[in-house]
Amino acid sequence: MSNHHSKPRFPWQSVKASNEDALAAERVNAIMAHPSYRQPDHDVDFLNLDATRTVRLQIDYLKPELLLEQCGIQHTIVVFGSTRIEEPQAAQREVSRLKLLLAGNSGDPQTARQLRIAERILERSHYYDVARELGRLIGSSGTCPEDCRVTLMTGGGPGIMEAANRGAFDAGAKSIGLNITLPHEQFPNPYVTPELCFRFHYFAIRKLHFLLRAKALIAFPGGFGTLDELFEALTLIQTNKVARIPVVLAGKEYWQQLIDFDLLVNEGMIAEDDRELFVYAETAHDIWNHVLQWHQNNGTPLF
Repeated sequence: MSNHHSKPRFPWQSVKASNEDALAAERVNAIMAHPSYRQPDHDVDFLNLDATRTVRLQIDYLKPELLLEQCGIQHTIVVFGSTRIEEPQAAQREVSRLKLLLAGNSGDPQTARQLRIAERILERSHYYDVARELGRLIGSSGTCPEDCRVTLMTGGGPGIMEAANRGAFDAGAKSIGLNITLPHEQFPNPYVTPELCFRFHYFAIRKLHFLLRAKALIAFPGGFGTLDELFEALTLIQTNKVARIPVVLAGKEYWQQLIDFDLLVNEGMIAEDDRELFVYAETAHDIWNHVLQWHQNNGTPLF
């Protein structure tokens, strides 16, 4: 005779017996299937309510923060720029394609306009190479590829961001990408370090992480997104809400055509010395040397 005894079952470990209530199991299943019974941290519908926005804001901030700490990220060099500036070879292929298309369409106005834009992108495509070289300089600046005291950070997307991450990748260094969920599908560029690529829901929290560890901001030619990040940073520096850092606008010709800073000064909208919040530069070496020299002069050397 076996001496094995099964463990006793507690009352809460089984549904009420059917011989006591034939409909008990059906009622219990209905209870457990109802949304109210879902564990809150597993209930996506609950977490997406307007009332739980504060919770979403917290975790949008906290997950990247914890992972950045775990990876030893201390300071970042933030690079912004257009998603639409391709590497020169790709930009040239697009111009060639549109020229052939236009020749076959007897001067179609829409194709002609697309070609004009593609030719402008081609003219700006050298900035892809500049951003890539800058990423390589930043990635090579530590004592070894695992040195994360100063780490490149971008928005993690294509174009200029891809170029900068690619440069760090070329150097064997880690780099960060802060992606964001958008209505249309998007992908991170393939050169971001996997454990340092994050996806945000809120632009506000993404912006916070852009500046939280930033020791420099480099803005390449770009559109609304680049302007948004640039002017927010300049405003925060101007108002002393963040410590002053070097801000470099890559491509003087582009930025001077785009924004008339002299007009802002002459109209009294900004102070004369607000123009000193940034400098222009053209090459990767000029950009990186300015950042290093700025911190050296400021008594805050990066290494």
